[in-house]
Amino acid sequence: MAFCLVTFPRLSTAPVLGASPVNLSVNSTNPQALLQQGRTLYESGQLSAAAAILQQAVQGYRAQGDALSTAMSLSNLALVYEQLGSWAEANQALSQSLEILQTQRDLDNQRLSVLAQTLEIQGRVQLAQGQAEAALATWEQAATIYKQVGNEIDATQTQIRQAQALQILGFHQRAIGLLQPLSQSLENQSDSPTKAMGLRSLGEVLQIVGNLDQAYSVTQKSLEAAQRLQLPQAIASAQLSLGNIARAQQKNEETLNFYQQVAKGSGSPTIKLQAQLNQLSFLLETNQVSQAQALVSPIQQQINTLPPSRTTVYAQINFARSLTRLNQLNSPSVQSWADITQGLITARGQAEALGDQRAQAYAMGHLGEIYERTKQWNEAQSLTEQALFLSQKINANDMTYRWHWQIGRILEAQGKPEKAIAAYSSAVDILQSLRSDLVTVNPEVQFSFKESVEPIHRELVSLLLKDNDGKSSPEKLEKARQVMESLQIAELNNFLREACLDVQAVKLDEVAGVQQVAVIYPIILPDRLEVIINLPGQQLSHKSTKITSEEVEALVERLQGALYNRISLEFRPLSQQVYDLLIRPIEQDLGQSQVNTLVFVLDGALRNIPMGALNDGQQYLLEKYAIALTPGLQLVSPKPLQQKDLSVLAVGITEARQWRSQQFSPLPNVEPELKTIQAELPTRILLDEDFTIERFKAAVKSSAAPIVHLATHGQFSSRQEETFILTGEDNVAIDVGQLNSLLQSSELGRSEPIELLVLSACQTASGDKRAALGLAGVAVRAGARSTVASLWSVNDEATSMLMGRFYEELARQDVTKAEALRQAQLSILQDPRFRRHPYFWAPFILVGNWL
Repeated sequence: MAFCLVTFPRLSTAPVLGASPVNLSVNSTNPQALLQQGRTLYESGQLSAAAAILQQAVQGYRAQGDALSTAMSLSNLALVYEQLGSWAEANQALSQSLEILQTQRDLDNQRLSVLAQTLEIQGRVQLAQGQAEAALATWEQAATIYKQVGNEIDATQTQIRQAQALQILGFHQRAIGLLQPLSQSLENQSDSPTKAMGLRSLGEVLQIVGNLDQAYSVTQKSLEAAQRLQLPQAIASAQLSLGNIARAQQKNEETLNFYQQVAKGSGSPTIKLQAQLNQLSFLLETNQVSQAQALVSPIQQQINTLPPSRTTVYAQINFARSLTRLNQLNSPSVQSWADITQGLITARGQAEALGDQRAQAYAMGHLGEIYERTKQWNEAQSLTEQALFLSQKINANDMTYRWHWQIGRILEAQGKPEKAIAAYSSAVDILQSLRSDLVTVNPEVQFSFKESVEPIHRELVSLLLKDNDGKSSPEKLEKARQVMESLQIAELNNFLREACLDVQAVKLDEVAGVQQVAVIYPIILPDRLEVIINLPGQQLSHKSTKITSEEVEALVERLQGALYNRISLEFRPLSQQVYDLLIRPIEQDLGQSQVNTLVFVLDGALRNIPMGALNDGQQYLLEKYAIALTPGLQLVSPKPLQQKDLSVLAVGITEARQWRSQQFSPLPNVEPELKTIQAELPTRILLDEDFTIERFKAAVKSSAAPIVHLATHGQFSSRQEETFILTGEDNVAIDVGQLNSLLQSSELGRSEPIELLVLSACQTASGDKRAALGLAGVAVRAGARSTVASLWSVNDEATSMLMGRFYEELARQDVTKAEALRQAQLSILQDPRFRRHPYFWAPFILVGNWL
């Protein structure tokens, strides 16, 4: 029997249900003929008729005493029941088949093959009922048996299924580890359904972990194989995956094109429905409301034709969420709140009948959300608490945090702030414990980071800092600080697509008290800007300014543009406005505390501007303080730079380079820059064609230099695939993931990690509001204690001068890295050629350990 599994949540393998009826004339007493007729009916989509015929085949083989054929017929019957959504019948047929097979004393290859097939089908039924862990274990057993009998094709197919279960469980890296070698083998094989499925599965998990270009390439190969084989199901599945990848790449026209191809094609109804649901949410996401409204009725009709199944339940939930968003956009109502509620009630009932507690919890939780939106607080709280109870019962933390958050919102709306804080805190604590890819933490119903993770942290902080007398308790301030640290780390985990950050507890007194450091947390909230400050020997305090988040972001964006424009003086009033927001409220406290270094844990758009360029009307902030940034103190281990045996590995390019479709100009001052460094500290240089990935890695390992200096083009972006550093070879770049393997000491036998990574010609992606997130990602992924980089591409001569002075300062015994960078920037600021504009000196920032 042919199998073709489509990656969750599109589990159906049924052919087109509208296929023409098949009329067969067979001897109804011949079980072998009945079995063949059942298969033919199944393949034509006549599932109920197929089930009836296969039941007769089972009875016929039993009458003949043919145990093996009875077991095989029962497993095929279970597959048909799975397509019908008849889970009790499917489980019963599988149980009977396995009982027959496991009582056979001599399991020869033929019997083992039937056992493996039965286990494979059992895994599918388990997965369809929400039992991903059980399905994984069952498929592992099936794959072992297939290999035992020498059936490599089905063993490969079953391993692909294991990878799909791993994805559902959130183990994306394990899924890649399983699929990568399989796909390399499949690409060299002739076309087959297994090849098409394996390549598509790899593409889908690569998309989840953020390797979008590779995901697209692999999935395109899957589509081409399916087209050559003329497999409608596999074609539709590949097109749907390509649409999802194009959507992640923000290729809007291509996204719609793929979704529409699937909806118009000859794939199964469930795949068509998934394409329509994705198209609907995409149209709403891109504010194409009228086109979205036109899809509502066809989708509702499609859902109504599907039998109850896990797929149907999640389709109902997805649909309800899109309808909710449509109503929120104040568009002419296509479906009322009552209609949306009824759809979720139906989904809950189906999930309960299926015995799928996970799907039941999702349906009830989202039903509670509808009541929340319509301000029916008692019903909203009751349903959400039921959803919470169920998700806790099955240990589903990946949805439990959402129901804690929802209860928090409901309690806050009812004027119960302390209880709301407790609920929000539970949600944040669970997110911290998950430490997983927070974009895909809900694989059944996709939520973005900005929709489902970031708001929880900000709403909790807002509650903690919302006080009537202007003074929050020290406990609440400390809690707010910790929550913002958690948000920073969650955002970096989300960017890096894996929980790879080494987090440690922080004692603020040790950070600030001994080191004359002020730690400053600006927090952008919807209705105000909060600034939490920690000063040596003092309790945390905070200042609040009434200004909307939209106003803050607009101001920061204008300042960012003005700092890029070296012929305009517009930056002056703008930098003073931002100074007035961030520094003016705490200016007196800073002056009285005699701190010499400011460490900022910046929030949102504020990461895109250099704090040193803020101006009080007389002086730049840099002229008064050394400045450092950190994504969070939990990621910093403050430790002074050891001057003993200080040396540098310096690499760079001077010639023009190409990366993908981008052209990068020559950097003629790079060679003098590296020579200047060499004059200050022992330095090994790899320039132009000598700067290859392999030579660089070998040099890192052999030199054990604590400082690595990269004078090359690069870019920081909020998208991992657009964050890179160019090498000396055309079209070869180092990405964020590679930095880990190139620089991490644990893999190279170094006694100490990289102390300082300097990126002297990189820049943040223009037009990307969260581009500096890429810079922070590079800094933490490299494993270096400190990173110096530039927010924009700077005048080549000024950069060369600044770097020379920076290393001159580093060579001194009594200077921190933050102070060394400050003195280097001051030397450029005081140069008559460059003093007029911060463009020349301001973009260089220090991220991480400032000592």
